[in-house]
Amino acid sequence: MEESLKLKRATYHLYTFMISKLISTFGSQVYAFAISFYILQLTGSATSFATNLLCNILPRTLAGPFAGAITDRYSRKMIVIVSQIATTLAITGLLIYTLTSGLSLIAIYTTTSILSLTSMFSGIAFTSSITGLIDQPRIQKATAMNQMAISFAAIGSPAVGGLLYGTVSIPVFLIIFILASIIAVILESTMNFRLFAVVNKIEEQKETMWQSMKAGIRYLRVQSTILVILWISLLINFFFGAFEVGYSYILIENLKMQSQHFGFTQGAFSLGMLLMSVYFSARKEVKFPLIVSKRGIVGLGAIIGFIALPLLLPMVYWTMFGYYLVLMFCFGILIITVNTPLHVMFQKTIDDDYKGRVFSIVETMSMALTPLGMVIYGVLYDIFPAQWVLLLSAAMLIIITVSMMRTSVIRKVHPEWKGKQVVYKVKARSVAR
Repeated sequence: MEESLKLKRATYHLYTFMISKLISTFGSQVYAFAISFYILQLTGSATSFATNLLCNILPRTLAGPFAGAITDRYSRKMIVIVSQIATTLAITGLLIYTLTSGLSLIAIYTTTSILSLTSMFSGIAFTSSITGLIDQPRIQKATAMNQMAISFAAIGSPAVGGLLYGTVSIPVFLIIFILASIIAVILESTMNFRLFAVVNKIEEQKETMWQSMKAGIRYLRVQSTILVILWISLLINFFFGAFEVGYSYILIENLKMQSQHFGFTQGAFSLGMLLMSVYFSARKEVKFPLIVSKRGIVGLGAIIGFIALPLLLPMVYWTMFGYYLVLMFCFGILIITVNTPLHVMFQKTIDDDYKGRVFSIVETMSMALTPLGMVIYGVLYDIFPAQWVLLLSAAMLIIITVSMMRTSVIRKVHPEWKGKQVVYKVKARSVAR
């Protein structure tokens, strides 16, 4: 195919990818909103609600390495389409069950587990295919536009879900999700996942699944930069348990913030993500992604600590509300600042043949300590004052990040940055003389 035609096709992919992600994510989050409220209204039990969350996390964690090996061995386009069709069938099955027998917790848990697996396969296959769908200069733009779609859905879906919930039945929510999933399948089927891909599958087809997984681990072992980021991701997600559990607990239970105002703070978080995604989609590629991400993680740690401030220095209600609006807006900005440069760096440094396995390991390790963190922090918030749990967790997160992403590690990844430091020192010495 001529280069000009390939670039036109890549432009089509860029926007089709975003629209497909927006539609499927929007449908998924409207569904999740309705199901969450249904479970809480039906049972009034936090345990039942947590069980549904576990059904979402556990299958992804257990099946992640297998998903990566499958993604690298077979057609990524087929995996995406089959996963989306399976999502449609799962929701259709839940709809039929609801209309004939009524909605039950077992049916919800089963559907949540299936959706967890299908979204994981689809997500890993899509992430692994970005360099095949989009030309190299626009990878950062594609990554940022993907985040924009997720942010749009995060802002719009609670509003739509809240508007519909209580006025329409659960089957209507399911039908919305089914329609969104069908549209996503149609859009994804028009994309060429190998437009820019350079993949050699001959040797992999001779490997068993277990050999393929071991080959992915061997490849990862020699990628020292990715290993450092993996371990940081593991620890970050553990300490983020302090935020995941503590934020809602502090604002609703300790500070007695009204539910609609709490929702506005969540909207500020999504707005921050959206605006930063727009910025990254328009600006040139980040030159030193590890440095940018390090600063972003340190900033996230600081914000986790700042969440405790109204517990230490009491504020009037509206000042407190404005404070958390600003804080969550900045939190959303920093999340994108951390994720986008690293995702672009991964896309450009990981071989296409190994992307599925590497991204699946990244996702598995990122989530591995999340359930444990939530359980531990749930106990800690019951035993100790919330402000000290947050402050200690924030301090540990910052210390670990600064230690693991120290200057010597960054200079290995970005030798140009090291060169700049050397030139700067030489100039400084010359001036001193």
